[in-house]
Amino acid sequence: MPSFDIHPANSALVLIDMQERFLPVIPAMAADQGCGRNCRILLEVASLLGIPTTITEQYPKGLGTTLPYLVQANATATLLEKMHFSCADDAPLRAHLEGLGRRLVVLCGVETHVCVLHTAADLLARGTQVIVAADAVASRKDLHRDLALTALRDLGALLVPTESIAMRWQRVAGTPAFKAISGLIK
Repeated sequence: MPSFDIHPANSALVLIDMQERFLPVIPAMAADQGCGRNCRILLEVASLLGIPTTITEQYPKGLGTTLPYLVQANATATLLEKMHFSCADDAPLRAHLEGLGRRLVVLCGVETHVCVLHTAADLLARGTQVIVAADAVASRKDLHRDLALTALRDLGALLVPTESIAMRWQRVAGTPAFKAISGLIK
């Protein structure tokens, strides 16, 4: 059974393939839409709380670069290119994630039924706990996203909304960080 024992000290965030060429076919990636907005919130919260963040780009020569509003949301994020659908199958990316020494990875991005699903399955198989921000992932077709979320749950990933992750990382109200996070979520 997945655990929700998530802290800034045991977590890493991975934003998967939120690239320019996907935007016309996945409108939910736009800055003011569900997936895009929630990915930005996660990036900003991770930056605020010092959580290591990785941004991946699948074949950027063909699919373009990460949407600028997301890169700007976390200036400390590590940007890595990949060719494999699974982040865990790409040797430099796998080495980077293992080097972070975090036992839990939070995933967001696109496409849910390909790169997010493949990455989660491989991380889980390697013993890494996976949390998927279910409102911060998207696919070209809603059915593909929905089926992938079911598969992710069946594989052992924990599916929760962005706000749950942000508040679990923060854990306590009444602090400047809480105030900043609350402002992002409203």
